[in-house]
Amino acid sequence: MTSPRWIIHLPTTLTSLDEAITLAAALRYSLGHVTAIDFGETTLSEEDRQFLRTRIWCDAKLDGAGRCWRPDDHVGPCGATDEGPRR
Repeated sequence: MTSPRWIIHLPTTLTSLDEAITLAAALRYSLGHVTAIDFGETTLSEEDRQFLRTRIWCDAKLDGAGRCWRPDDHVGPCGATDEGPRR
């Protein structure tokens, strides 16, 4: 039996999805070296609608290169480099 993974819910004072995506990207860039954080699974939700989540990054597995860092709805092939925020 594997141990359960824990989720950290980090409320913000941001009021737009674009601002929340920008903050999530900044956290990924500054804390990406912390292996205990799985940024590929990052989702966003409105405060009162936490059951409705928006995925940020594609996170598809790449052949020997980790996971895709491009936006969830990107056009074209997956890649290990970021195209920047999607909005």
